[in-house]
Amino acid sequence: MSKKTIGLIVAVSVLIIAMLGVTYLLIAEKQNNRELVQVFEAEKEELESEYTRFATRYDELQLNLSNDSIANLLAQEQVKVQRLLEELRTVKSTNAAEIRRLKNELGTLRKVMVSYIAQIDSLNQLTEKQQKQIAEVTQKYNVASRQISNLSQEKEQLTKRVNLAAQLDATNIWVEPKNKRNKTAKKVKDVTKFNIGFTIVKNITAQTGERTIYVRITKPDNDVLTKDPSHTFTYENRELNYSIKKYIEYNGEEQPIVVYWQVEEFLYAGDYRVDIFADGTLIGSQKFSLS
Repeated sequence: MSKKTIGLIVAVSVLIIAMLGVTYLLIAEKQNNRELVQVFEAEKEELESEYTRFATRYDELQLNLSNDSIANLLAQEQVKVQRLLEELRTVKSTNAAEIRRLKNELGTLRKVMVSYIAQIDSLNQLTEKQQKQIAEVTQKYNVASRQISNLSQEKEQLTKRVNLAAQLDATNIWVEPKNKRNKTAKKVKDVTKFNIGFTIVKNITAQTGERTIYVRITKPDNDVLTKDPSHTFTYENRELNYSIKKYIEYNGEEQPIVVYWQVEEFLYAGDYRVDIFADGTLIGSQKFSLS
């Protein structure tokens, strides 16, 4: 075999060995790339899960949050998370640089969320403290209100007792029907006048000065004897007709009073009644009969 042939065989052998080496390297590189792709895909899936959890966590944080300022900031961060999640879903698994960027963004988002959680916890503690203070103040207010209400009732009762004690009182009420000769009338048809007397009792707590006394004479049918329908006075938020009005000067001492009624109406037998009023209060009543 010639040297030329031997050299050719060596050259071919070297070329075959080189091709085998290149083929092996290509196969090894392809295997490595496949493994890297699997790693990137797994990392991408993990990132997607992290972003999804972040979006859900922002929903949970906003669920019972009453602070509008923080709620708005959380909403903005949630929008940012959703935008980055959409970007991640469109990124190819082989784009290592983009996946790395989104992973770094996730780290930043995590720090921001930790900050917001701390603020919300602090706000919740403050709100709880304020609620306790409000509850304490409300309880104290209710206690004070009840005390004030009790005091008002006691004052009202005391005022009523004082007013009652200060009222005038008419006792020893009497009625004498008179005939035209100013004698006591025996029969109703002879009555031309009523003499009505009573005593205003002593009362040192009553206000002194001029007082107005109203006398109502009521017939058996409850019709009131009056000279004019416009002759009225106020009693318990009503306007009542009176028969006689008398002005007196009260000085706190016992004071006898006599008033007169000229009969111009038709009278008939039955039970009559005299009611005496002063200062919007009924101070005495007396029934009498005519036959």
